[in-house]
Amino acid sequence: MTVNTVRAAAIASPATRKGPKRWYHHATGRQAALINVLLTIGAVTMLVPFVWMVLTSLKSPAELAQFPPTVLPQEWMFSNYAATLDAAPFGTYFRNSLIIASTHTIITIALGSLAGYALARVYFRGREAIFLAFVAMLMIPTYTKIVPQFLLVKFMPLFGGNDIFGQGGIGWLNSWWALIIPGGLSASAIFLFRQFYLSLPKDLEEAARLDGLGEFRIYAQIYTPLIKPAIATVGLLTFQDSWNNFLWPLLVTTSADLRVIQVGLAVFQQLDNTQWQYLMAGTTMATVPMVLLFIFAQKYFIQGFTNAGIK
Repeated sequence: MTVNTVRAAAIASPATRKGPKRWYHHATGRQAALINVLLTIGAVTMLVPFVWMVLTSLKSPAELAQFPPTVLPQEWMFSNYAATLDAAPFGTYFRNSLIIASTHTIITIALGSLAGYALARVYFRGREAIFLAFVAMLMIPTYTKIVPQFLLVKFMPLFGGNDIFGQGGIGWLNSWWALIIPGGLSASAIFLFRQFYLSLPKDLEEAARLDGLGEFRIYAQIYTPLIKPAIATVGLLTFQDSWNNFLWPLLVTTSADLRVIQVGLAVFQQLDNTQWQYLMAGTTMATVPMVLLFIFAQKYFIQGFTNAGIK
């Protein structure tokens, strides 16, 4: 028996592996316990505001005026939700928010995936420069774009009484165009789609071309069905941003028929008196759709963020 054979047998022996293996599992168990504790603390910290919001929505005005505040309601006022719906046309607000968020999501997925595929798979002059421009757009704060977007909407030619030079009317202000078009696509969506298309093997593309498929069919039938995590991630983020948007709908609309849910909640906020029970009830109802959407899409959502930086 050679020396190498003896060494190999000693390494493979259960007696030799017993100590290191036991220590490895012990260390891994302690690390997992520490991670679980930290995750539990983080989850509770993030859950407390939501629980407080729900409990506040079920309190009476007299109880809300007490100090120090109580944690659990002394009297569970489920009627606050019915009173919230009667205080303003929240059915209209929910409908408007749903239409706008759904439209933004569809436009972003359709156009963002096309742009991401072109930047990842189609070779043309200036592709890298265009991609760098999209990356630079990610660095621009959202609120710095509000004024330019507002001016573009107001002076849109041939809309809202404007002439060919965009003068004389209100353009897209107080219309569905102003609520839908400016938020229809984002640079972050294009970036995420590009990263996913880059992570797919090139052999699929070459095999599809040998079978006679054109560029659009390769995009639609070969690559796009393989990036469901990206579609779910972009769709969820887009829907969330659009659903929670407050400032832009407030600036471009004045009609009550075009108000969204976040603007409608301002009915309960006044300078000298805020109806906290109704405000929290309305906020709870506005939050529930996003919570449910995340629960159903969390599998693909987590995969999307995990795989976004592969290439």
